[in-house]
Amino acid sequence: MKKILAMLLAVAMIATLFVGIAPAAKADDVVTLKWVTVGSGMPANYDAWKDNLNAYLAEKIGVNLEVEVIGWGDWDTRRNMIVSTNEPYDIMFTNNGTFYNDVTVGAFADIGGIVETAAPELFQFIPESYWDACKIGGKLYGVPTYKDSSATHYFVYDLAKVEATGLDYASAHTMNEVTPILKAMYEAEQSAVFILNKGGLDAIYGRQYDDISAGLPAIGVSYANGKAEVVSVFEQEDVLEDLKTLHEWYEAGYVNADAATLAEAPSYRPCFVAQGWPAAAKTTWGPNMGVGDQCVAIQWGDTVLSNATVQGSMNCISAACKNPEKALQLLQLVNTDSKVRDALYYGLEGDNFEYTADGRVHKLNTDWTMAGYTQGTFFQVTQTDDVDFNQWDEVKALNEQAVASPILGFSLDSEPIADDLAACIAIYAEYRPILMTGTQDPTETVATMLDAMRDSGLDDIITEIQSQIDAWVAG
Repeated sequence: MKKILAMLLAVAMIATLFVGIAPAAKADDVVTLKWVTVGSGMPANYDAWKDNLNAYLAEKIGVNLEVEVIGWGDWDTRRNMIVSTNEPYDIMFTNNGTFYNDVTVGAFADIGGIVETAAPELFQFIPESYWDACKIGGKLYGVPTYKDSSATHYFVYDLAKVEATGLDYASAHTMNEVTPILKAMYEAEQSAVFILNKGGLDAIYGRQYDDISAGLPAIGVSYANGKAEVVSVFEQEDVLEDLKTLHEWYEAGYVNADAATLAEAPSYRPCFVAQGWPAAAKTTWGPNMGVGDQCVAIQWGDTVLSNATVQGSMNCISAACKNPEKALQLLQLVNTDSKVRDALYYGLEGDNFEYTADGRVHKLNTDWTMAGYTQGTFFQVTQTDDVDFNQWDEVKALNEQAVASPILGFSLDSEPIADDLAACIAIYAEYRPILMTGTQDPTETVATMLDAMRDSGLDDIITEIQSQIDAWVAG
């Protein structure tokens, strides 16, 4: 009996030991991933938000998440530093402005071989053509945030200010037609009403030309004529005319004098241009600028679809990520699980928002500083209780009616022109603030900029890309 009791006691002790070890082992299996993204800086309640979300993520996929939210004004500098110094991270938001360069320097992992197995729901959820748009040289480097993946641009107004002009703003669909409206608003305000930062009004070319995902807006293919022809964009009459109008706005005082040096535009602007969908005026732009739903958006040009519009918001896995499968599993949850999606989009439940009895979201404040468009699909975001329509239906409709680029799905092989392309991109970065804000006369600025680009191989770039496109079209 004593031997039996001793044996039972030993078994009990071993069992207790394993019970203690098991949770520890499980905790050790949880992988921490760092996600670098852009917004209005770190949320004030970040720690509480992170603890709440991580409890769910750990249970679902064995992941804990850390997020670095870089302010808009610091984004370019900080992002470049992270990439150039190989600072550790696992996931990074990016877009077509930097995607090509970051891939060429080896910053991001090719996920083409693992996304289908590591995140099959994600792979099936996002349209195949959108995956194709995130490829460079036939390799897949980004997860597109399936949302308004086509691009539609709008003139966005403070409704009270624009109605006070007495002008027919609803019929003003071009910059020339908008000019008298800005003039009337300026005369009423006696200050700039079309506020730009140093990034400028890139919709001038972005809504008309596919930039071939080369990261160089000076070259592109027109959406309008259906020809797969590479042109020098800033020499096209439609772009030059809009640049001249923008310069006139600047000279007249409608655009702020410090536009070329301003890092971040203020949240309130009487008029600005944004990419999105009509209801965003009431659900996003108006609230963000402090006028609630008293905001209106008037479409500027066609809705267009290209590699670049899809690449307007992507998340990429670091080439140095130790757990790329886990990173893809996280992005899969972001795109397929509304609880995770809402946490990133709205913030901390009970602090930033709460769910209503009918399953909608009631926002408790506007303090959440992460940028929702950078994270994942819109189609899993829970609707708010302050509107009686589903704004994501508008987004889907725009995607479906978009004018597709004649080179949608074309993947540029940049290796033959890598040095020339890098040089021209650097030249554009130098001229962009003064050109795209209207600060200087575009006739002179464009000529000087293009002279420098041609000295750095612009014509060779156009010739090589056209050759690749011609081969792609021929099949």
